[in-house]
Amino acid sequence: MKHGWMKVTAATPSLRVADTEYNAAEIVTQARRAAKEGSALCVFPELCLTGYTCGDLFLQQTLLDGALAALETVREGTEGLDMVVVVGLPLRDGASLYNCAAVLCGGEILGIVPKQHLPNYAEFYEARHFTSGSGQAVRILEVLGREVFFGADLLFTCRELHNFVLGVEICEDLWTAGTASARLAEAGATVIANLSASNELAGKAAYRRELVRGQSGRLICGYVYADAGFGESTQDLVFAGHNLIAENGALLAESKRFESGMISSEFDLERLAHDRRRCNTFGKVCEEIASIPFDLTLRDTALTRRIPRTPFVPEGEELLAERCEEILNLQATGLASRLRHTHTKTAVIGLSGGLDSTLALIVTVHAFDRLGLKRKGIHAVTMPCFGTTARTKSNALRLAEEYGATIRTIEIGDAVRQHFQDIGQQMGRQDVTFENAQARMRTLVLMDLANQSGGMVVGTGDLSELALGWATYNGDHMSMYGVNASIPKTLVRYLTAYEASRSGESLAAILRDILDTPVSPELLPPKDGKISQKTEELVGPYELHDFFLYYMLRFGFRPEKIFRLAKHAWGDVYNDVTIKKWLVTFLRRFFSQQFKRSCIPDGPKVGTVSLSPRGDWRMPSDASSALWLKEAEAL
Repeated sequence: MKHGWMKVTAATPSLRVADTEYNAAEIVTQARRAAKEGSALCVFPELCLTGYTCGDLFLQQTLLDGALAALETVREGTEGLDMVVVVGLPLRDGASLYNCAAVLCGGEILGIVPKQHLPNYAEFYEARHFTSGSGQAVRILEVLGREVFFGADLLFTCRELHNFVLGVEICEDLWTAGTASARLAEAGATVIANLSASNELAGKAAYRRELVRGQSGRLICGYVYADAGFGESTQDLVFAGHNLIAENGALLAESKRFESGMISSEFDLERLAHDRRRCNTFGKVCEEIASIPFDLTLRDTALTRRIPRTPFVPEGEELLAERCEEILNLQATGLASRLRHTHTKTAVIGLSGGLDSTLALIVTVHAFDRLGLKRKGIHAVTMPCFGTTARTKSNALRLAEEYGATIRTIEIGDAVRQHFQDIGQQMGRQDVTFENAQARMRTLVLMDLANQSGGMVVGTGDLSELALGWATYNGDHMSMYGVNASIPKTLVRYLTAYEASRSGESLAAILRDILDTPVSPELLPPKDGKISQKTEELVGPYELHDFFLYYMLRFGFRPEKIFRLAKHAWGDVYNDVTIKKWLVTFLRRFFSQQFKRSCIPDGPKVGTVSLSPRGDWRMPSDASSALWLKEAEAL
């Protein structure tokens, strides 16, 4: 449970209808296995102590007594387990019989939750036997000689892991308009356990999967769905044991249907808690809901779920292509709207032959096409200077020609030399002034060309550069509209590759060569005609920096947790020392370069992470990085 990770299990035991002793023994066996494998929560199906398909046997005292005896067996059998166990059983209270979930931990029955929505249609006839627990106040029942909380409005809260707050609903409670889990989540539940007996029908599995996944997303919670399976009566129905584990809209684990067994994964409770705070529509105070505390021993949780290396980039070719199309449309629409609003028919872009300016040109072309403007109104300007190589210059010119833009080449070397003479900068002194003067000269040229043509300078800088401050203040840092402002470097590559995949062979060949060109600002003279200044050798791999950026900004994770995630995702590529080195670099630069982000131009937000000072990220430019660096350097 360190760093907020908690392993959970959904289990479908082998079952015999109405054989409560056998069922209890199978449940204890699976619970012990789940605990041995490190689970902190194990959820079993609806009415698993008796079987869901008992029919009118639910009205037999013998079965009900057997269910209570089975609950005691489970309680005793899990007494030494450091884990929450949730099992289903029928429970009588006076003249009423309830379809219930019993929540146990460390040999104690923490509470019993009755089902609220009883299906009584088609193949279901639960109202024949059970009473709904809806609308009933929480009360105390005597169960197995113990006083136990009983009611639908129960939350189970872990003292040691305060982000672990468990709510319980039963099968149909999820399939209704007003779900029980929604009310529990609003009151603070971060994890929902659903004990289900959902029979299988052709096509139903897909709907069930999306229902669970979608509910976890709507409620920003972890959702554990345990389904009845093999052993239930097949007199009229078949149960497939379709177990599902989802977190905030993502399906983490899914069982094979028509088999008994268990599935497990890990919830990131810190991530869920962060999104709840960020969303601020959860945590309502509800006096009707009772909170029942319990204890678990804090321990480390081995990660088995996959941590994507490139969290900004969707996985799977089809989804990636769909996302690239969507992002390019977002960028192009943002620019087109700004061009139309300002009655501008000319765009000016500094085209270097690198990835960022290539993407900016692609977006501008699409924006012009969307508005029906002639592409000749796009002024692609190459400004060779001391570090420009023949390869990047050639690619810039060929790219602009392929897109039908107006091409301008302006050598800025003489202007920069004159500037050096004016300020007393020696040409042989290749320091930060030597580099930044070139970037600022290029921006001066672009701004003045835009004024000449009544146009707009389209910015090329990306999200990763903004995070690291890898831009010259009032140089490439500035534009009139930054189309790449929320596109991280790892995603820039895929967007460019997507454009190449749907382009003619000539254009695609240019784009592919640009993709193969090392990332560089080209501000230092080349060596043997090749790029000498490679960005990633100076500031570190963008794939790591984008990873750090995502988890720090999107979820507010601390350096120690980001380091652990990076080791899990990138451990076979980078060793611990390398990951730590670049994490420290990232944190140092992120804090020290905020002043550049405080005055960046407008630009469209296209993803969940943005550094716009007017939107997602408001940070003082003089904030101290001491706490973050202290933790990172101690790793």
